[in-house]
Amino acid sequence: MLGVAAAVSWVFAGFDWRVGFVLGAVVATTDAIAATAIAKRIGLPQRIVDILEGESLLNDATGLLALEFATAMVVYGQNPTLGSAVGRLAYLVAVGVVVGLILARLTEWFEHRIDDGPVEIAISLLVPYASYLAAEALKGSGVLAVVSAGLYLSRRSSRFFSPNVRLQAYAVWSALTFILNGVVFVLIGLQLPYVFAGIREVPLPKLILDGILFSALLIALRLVWSFPSAHASYFFRKHVLHQNNPRPGIRQIFVIGWTGMRGVIALAAALSLPQTIADGSPFPHRDLIVFLTFAVILVTLVVQGLTLPALIRALGLAAASGPNCEEQEARRLMAQAALTQLHNRDRTADLPYGDELYQDFEKHYAQRLASVNNHDGESGDSAQDIYEQYRALSQELLDTERKTAVQLRDDGRINDEVLRQLEHELDLSETRLRSGLSDSASA
Repeated sequence: MLGVAAAVSWVFAGFDWRVGFVLGAVVATTDAIAATAIAKRIGLPQRIVDILEGESLLNDATGLLALEFATAMVVYGQNPTLGSAVGRLAYLVAVGVVVGLILARLTEWFEHRIDDGPVEIAISLLVPYASYLAAEALKGSGVLAVVSAGLYLSRRSSRFFSPNVRLQAYAVWSALTFILNGVVFVLIGLQLPYVFAGIREVPLPKLILDGILFSALLIALRLVWSFPSAHASYFFRKHVLHQNNPRPGIRQIFVIGWTGMRGVIALAAALSLPQTIADGSPFPHRDLIVFLTFAVILVTLVVQGLTLPALIRALGLAAASGPNCEEQEARRLMAQAALTQLHNRDRTADLPYGDELYQDFEKHYAQRLASVNNHDGESGDSAQDIYEQYRALSQELLDTERKTAVQLRDDGRINDEVLRQLEHELDLSETRLRSGLSDSASA
């Protein structure tokens, strides 16, 4: 953002540092979806993928926060001092984070007391708006309120979402994310005629050249910034946090620098700029800012997106996808926990069919454990009793596996992506178990 604010006045006539800072904040947000999809497909090291995903989330928060700050300076013609700017920024951050965490904690308390898919999905849709509006009402950062609430609830959702609700919520949010991404690009398409009308005095060849030059400036700024920021991060983690992490290599840093593609968040940020400022005059260069944002998205997605696979292979960072060690370890520990639960369970209260069920489950989990380590029917009441015992014991063991997986995530032994995959499998097993019970009861 600082680089764009400093350089933009040399590239575009009429841009001062405040408008340049607005433009820098708009294009500071990166979109890691395309980059991580390519990286995972060709076997880029997981550490780099994690950095790209985490950086994208933090860039969204910090970029939009800076945009809010810079827009206020342009709208009200402010030239804040360093002290007032730092104080205002600190207030925006503190209020946004605190409000988001408070609402997230209240939501968690409420979620533990209900188990209804439509209600909980509706809550998950309303919480971001409530967080944003509450923080804005207190003159804080609504964006950071949404981010902090989302991070907290995502972390805790494994404890208050039932399997059925989790399956429904993931399906709804996947569809909603797809729709919202599409809507934003449709909106920019509808806005482009008005944008071109607002900058009709500029010839089209010059607009195209400006878009290419500005995109090249952004790519160069990110590459230049990636190296000192990576080494500063390494120094901080080694000497302040006392973490024993390997020093980042030049090839890895260059790939991270090359993956600065922009996407839907930058589009939304550009479209959110007000039409006018406080005195009623048009927002300076708003149409040009929207056009440049569109050009940056197009250039980065096409140029960097299409060349990224070849670059990763040329740098020797591509690798064939092998077994996920975290997932393998989690499966082994979950199976061991279920076997321990079987061995420690009091069998004296079970019905006469309990021994057969225990043997069946022990065999099942022993086979699962061995697999991980080594890469005639009843009728009437007796059949129903056997199934009831089977269902109850299955539920108990599934709960044990789920608690073990969550504990492994909390202990830092597996990441959230592995936890989600394991939870999804357990949720499907539990849903299938409940569906079988319903069919049996109906019969």
